[in-house]
This record gives sequence, C-alpha cells and structure tokens, in this order.
Amino acid sequence: MPKFFITTNQIKDNKITIVGEDVKHISQVLRAKKNVAITLCDSQTNTNYLTTIEQITTNEIICNIVNIIQNLSESKIQITIFQGLPKADKLEYLIQKNIELGAKTITPVIMKRCVVKWDTKKAQAKIERLQKIAVSAAKQSMRDCIPKIQDPITIEELAKEISKFNLVVLAYEEEQNNTLKQELKKLQYFEGMKIGIIVGPEGGIDKQEVAILKKAGAKVITLGRRILRTETAAIAIISNIIYEYEM
Repeated sequence: MPKFFITTNQIKDNKITIVGEDVKHISQVLRAKKNVAITLCDSQTNTNYLTTIEQITTNEIICNIVNIIQNLSESKIQITIFQGLPKADKLEYLIQKNIELGAKTITPVIMKRCVVKWDTKKAQAKIERLQKIAVSAAKQSMRDCIPKIQDPITIEELAKEISKFNLVVLAYEEEQNNTLKQELKKLQYFEGMKIGIIVGPEGGIDKQEVAILKKAGAKVITLGRRILRTETAAIAIISNIIYEYEM
C-alpha cells in the first residue's frame, strides 16, 4: 500500500484523521478495512507514522498511531531540476519519474527554443495539476516529503539561483569532453549538499543561454555519444548522482 500524506492538525490524541480524496482511494480503490495497517507521513514535519484503521466513513478515516517510523527514503542530497519547458505530457512524465528517483524540487524554465508557451492565465491551474502529480509520485515511491513544483522562471532568474548550489550541471549536446563523473569527482560529499540539474527543452539550449549560465557558475557537461530526449536527460543525470553517493 502506498504512503499517504497528512498535516499536523490531523493528528490528535494519538489518532490521525484522514480526509479528502485519500478517503475514497483508501476505502474504494485499495478496499482497505478496519485494522489494516497504513503508513502516514506528516508533510509539515516529514514524520512517518505506522497506523491501523479504526473507523471508515464516507468522509473520513480514523487511524490509531502504532509507532513512529524512522525516515529512511529521503536522499541526503538536495537535488533540484531546472527543466526547459517541454510539452505538457513530457513535463508530467519527467516530474513523476524524477520525484520517484529523489528530486526535491522541479522548476520549469522558459528558454528560447521552448516549443510551447507558458499561458500565465492558466498558470495556477497548471501548477496545481503538476503538484498533484508530484504528490502521487511521492506516495507511490514512499517519499518522506512532498517535492515542490515551482512556477516557471527565466534564464536570467535561473542564473541568479546557481550560486545557492554546491554544484549545478548543464547538459549540453555540443559539449564533448567534460562529463558528470568528472564534476562529481571534484565535489566533496557532505550530507545536505545541493545539486542543480539544468536540461533544455525539445529544441535544446541556445548558445547564448549556455554562455549566461556558464558565466553564472554552471558546469557544462556531456551525457555521452547519444543525444537524449529532454524527458530522459534529467532521469539519466539524477540516477547517476544517486548511484555515486548512495549505492
């Protein structure tokens, strides 16, 4: 059974009350019954609780707290993906997969070669939909937190963010020599370090944009002899980072 997220105000007197969409999912889709064990995570404190279902009604599920579970699923590296805005289906796919792999934050970036345009009139609804996908992926992969989907930013805004990270890598098809492995070898690992990953949209990153980001401190890397799709590139990078530091 996947993990479900709650907030601190749902906890009272050693019980947790589940409300909202999760009630239908647990009772009707998963067909959970009384006394069934279920893991709940406080999204505000990242505390995990092993509980058992005491009561199920149409509008709420009441669970008894059995034990507090040690947080084990979160990466000790804070990974942020800066993704050149792709088509909607690709953005949804890469959000799902990169959150399963451990990304803490995903920020769409408006670049020159983006095929789609960000409709500001529908921005709030879009972000809400993408955040729901993030929550679903976090539940499925038993994350201890809900990763954040940020509002889109410009290249100039992205350049200002780079100094906040211990390492930011930029995947660029015209780079021939510098690799992710070489950049990770230069980085002295410590718990909580911040790594940023920049990936272009379907049309790639413009040379001028690469120059701006490189000047700001991003490390331009090659991903090998084959050109990866935009929805594949970040997955390849984050997988290698997790392998390097956690496996």
